[in-house]
Amino acid sequence: MCGIVGLYLKNEALYPRLGALFKPMLIEMTSRGPDSAGVAIYRNPVAEGEIKFSLAHERSDHDWPRLADALATELSCNTHITRKDTHAILVTDGDEQAVQTWLMQNASDVRVVGRGNSVEIFKETGLPEEVYARFELEGAQGRHMIGHTRMATESAVTTAGSHPFATGADLCLVHNGSLSNHNRLREELKRKGVGFSTENDSEVAAAYLTWKLQQGISLKDALEQALDDLDGFYTFCIGTGNGFAVLRDPIACKHAVLAETDDWVAMATEYRAIATLPGAENARIWEPRPATVYAWGAETLEGLSMKPADPMTAGAA
Repeated sequence: MCGIVGLYLKNEALYPRLGALFKPMLIEMTSRGPDSAGVAIYRNPVAEGEIKFSLAHERSDHDWPRLADALATELSCNTHITRKDTHAILVTDGDEQAVQTWLMQNASDVRVVGRGNSVEIFKETGLPEEVYARFELEGAQGRHMIGHTRMATESAVTTAGSHPFATGADLCLVHNGSLSNHNRLREELKRKGVGFSTENDSEVAAAYLTWKLQQGISLKDALEQALDDLDGFYTFCIGTGNGFAVLRDPIACKHAVLAETDDWVAMATEYRAIATLPGAENARIWEPRPATVYAWGAETLEGLSMKPADPMTAGAA
């Protein structure tokens, strides 16, 4: 039993209030997930030729400036790093694959928890309100966020096992449910060259999407194929560079609700998380249908191309 929340702001006047609006949504899901919490926030897109990495370490006093300086020297690139408690946001114009390889070889105690043009991922063990405060997210500005509160059932309570899980550039996944075929699918993906860092069943779903996108399949098609390949009970919320997507399994036994006004679109495991938003009493509210992809963003869902971080818009397919 976990909690999922997502908020996409259609009204630009609300962008400065994103963090404040999202906070009570996440906290409302505490009873569904007191073990750990995490968010993906989309803000401050980097310049062309740059990439943003979300990094994590076990210690809050890790020497991030030293890491950034060493990376810049070794790869002859520019770097800028900002500490956020146990996490840090690294912006660099270095080659993406070269940076990831360097981090793996020279900073094995550092985890890459996200990457892309605008996404920043923060996750930790502890109560959602405490995690939110640690990363100073209440004052965050931006267009959209997704979040997760976890009650562990399939693996240990660790920061690495917390959600969201990155699935590609500016893509991440949060999950409420349990996959029954994750061990078999994990081994199949390993044989295809996909790596894993936890025993979490949700990471398998994220890795599955990563692999599908690497084959040139659109996110919409990858989610539809997941209905055949993933066994179990699930509601997924997938953050993208321009919005978020929602998918429930064919039985749809895991709670989910969607709501929309002229100012915002929101999803949550329970309506009480959405009820905290301004104008919620006048929102159009509905339960997403089973085995149906819903998505919001800047372009039509049918117009999604094969790139991992493409924009999406309101609708169902």
